[in-house]
Amino acid sequence: EVQLVESGGGLVQPGGTLRLSCAASGFSFRYAVMHWVRQAPGKGLEWVSTIWSSGAMTYYADSVKGRFTISRDNTKNTLYLQLNSLKTEDTAMYYCAKDRAGQTRGQGTQVTVSS
Repeated sequence: EVQLVESGGGLVQPGGTLRLSCAASGFSFRYAVMHWVRQAPGKGLEWVSTIWSSGAMTYYADSVKGRFTISRDNTKNTLYLQLNSLKTEDTAMYYCAKDRAGQTRGQGTQVTVSS
């Protein structure tokens, strides 16, 4: 059974930082392309970032490029998302996912950016 468990969210002021983690199990994480997606209040799922299985290539939505960094540790079956220079519009539930559309995703971790 695929399990994805996100953590690391919280309340942060604009300009602040957070580091999200996603512990994966139930599938061969080291061979999987992984993604982060998010859902803001009242909106649909939005793709945020993708990383190849090796970590060699990464991709970002224009809205987060230059501020967020995706990474992974295949020895720990863990996916990460470093969030820097946070903006109020980054407020959302953040999910790690096995597909870009977010159909197979964890329960999410809430990120709230507010002064």
